[in-house]
Amino acid sequence: MWRARLCLEPFDPAAALAAFAKQIDAGTGAVVTFTGLARGANRNGLAVETLFLQHHARLTQRSLDEIAAAGAERFNVAGIDLIHRAGAIAPGEAIVWVAAAAAHRRAAFEAADYLMDRLKTEALFWKREDGADGSTWVEPTDDDHRERARWS
Repeated sequence: MWRARLCLEPFDPAAALAAFAKQIDAGTGAVVTFTGLARGANRNGLAVETLFLQHHARLTQRSLDEIAAAGAERFNVAGIDLIHRAGAIAPGEAIVWVAAAAAHRRAAFEAADYLMDRLKTEALFWKREDGADGSTWVEPTDDDHRERARWS
């Protein structure tokens, strides 16, 4: 079981976990989650007032679906769920939430890690940081690509 959702409004990671936990079977021994939050400062330490994730509804959803399905296929998991925001996001708000459930912890940890590395580098979003000093488009870093390469 896997699910990937593109979300245009703020979401509650605790509510997402509660809903996910109701869907996993009794053989599950581990659930690992990750919540990514919008930062209030960019890589140069300048204030970010709004993070804006531009998207193409159909293509972005397809990229999220492909990443979630690949994680479910690659790891011995009972379930995967991911939520990714798009649009205007305020500092401190959740951008992404990933959950992986498995019989044992290692598979759940690895699946969540894999999903995040793929989301950082492959999900179809155009990311812009807006602040008092103007707007800057943001690309994945070399470190992001190195982390993704671990899974090749």
